[in-house]
Amino acid sequence: MSRVRLRVKEVAKEKGVSMSRLSHDTYLAFSTIRSIYKNPFKAVSTDTLKKLADALEVSIFDLLEEVPDEIEEDSEE
Repeated sequence: MSRVRLRVKEVAKEKGVSMSRLSHDTYLAFSTIRSIYKNPFKAVSTDTLKKLADALEVSIFDLLEEVPDEIEEDSEE
């Protein structure tokens, strides 16, 4: 099983965009941006994702990464 991880922090860093600038450009609260930075597995709305992609001038798909789930299920003994 896998999870979707947001790459907002990495893409913003690559483009030299600060959290403050991202908050300003997206009209999202700074606390929302900080929360996404701290927890890249945070569930966000499609509207928020679109705002972030537009502000960073990338595709929505550039902000998403599928990663394996780190919790391994125990096999039955």
